[in-house]
Amino acid sequence: MIHSVKAGLKVGFKTTWTLGKIIFPVTLIVALLQHTPVLPWVIELIAPIMGIFGLSGDAAIPLVLGNFLNVYAGIGAILTLDLTVKEVFILAVMLSFSHNLLIETSVAMKVGVKLWIVLAVRLGLAFLSGIIINLVWHGGSEMAEYGLVGASEETVEGVWPIIWNAVEKAGLGIFQLAIIVIPLMVIVQIMKDRKWLAVFSKWMAPLTRKLGMKENTSTTLASGLLFGLAFGAGVMIQAVEEDGVSHKDVTLAFIFLVACHAVVEDTLIFVPLGIPVLPLLLIRIVVAVILTMIVGMIWKKLEATPRKEAYYG
Repeated sequence: MIHSVKAGLKVGFKTTWTLGKIIFPVTLIVALLQHTPVLPWVIELIAPIMGIFGLSGDAAIPLVLGNFLNVYAGIGAILTLDLTVKEVFILAVMLSFSHNLLIETSVAMKVGVKLWIVLAVRLGLAFLSGIIINLVWHGGSEMAEYGLVGASEETVEGVWPIIWNAVEKAGLGIFQLAIIVIPLMVIVQIMKDRKWLAVFSKWMAPLTRKLGMKENTSTTLASGLLFGLAFGAGVMIQAVEEDGVSHKDVTLAFIFLVACHAVVEDTLIFVPLGIPVLPLLLIRIVVAVILTMIVGMIWKKLEATPRKEAYYG
């Protein structure tokens, strides 16, 4: 047990350092951008196209903040706007697919997933879901009634206070990462040493096979589902290095987790917005399963084609 804890701590600190080198500078830059004309310029740029998703121009604010920062920033912005139930639900679905884009895309690239795949899947799902819900749902025209509203952040003024505030946010991001990733890695190591992971992999095998992946991807999927993309990536990095998870399985796992990750947290945080969260959860799960299965089948066919050509050639 002591050996497992030590090994897990070692991997945990290593993973935190690996991901921290991405998260700290990205968080720092984005926090500084909040105090420049960049974000307002982006919001002004995309406001005219909000009508495609059935949203008012003001809805560009939570979309931009949610994608540049995180879901919490997007929700905070929604709570300041007068929107209909339909608009809030569309924003919730779009933000559940596409948020914290800079950090989570950087993490995906660190694992080995191509940039265009991450952006195409995340932004594609966000845009497509917004358009479809707008066209299919004809209700929700009443004004949204929000629940508990979190306190707004204190306004920071002056060059040094802004810089210090950005450093604090970046440091807090690393701390939050460490308190989840390090214990998670210890648990994973104990499960490996006790052979529990092998049992878990067998239990998850039917699902992972249906999604086109091998059994050794199950831990990555479970971690991402519970803890999110960035934290799930910690387990994924270890799996690639130690368990021989293939590039194909890593890509398929990330495609699944892009659509459906941190299912408990990312579902419950939308409760204060007064929208039905069960449909939100079901949409994410169904889309994740269908999309991953389709990509897995296409990938399998593409792999089989060269073998057939070589056989008949």
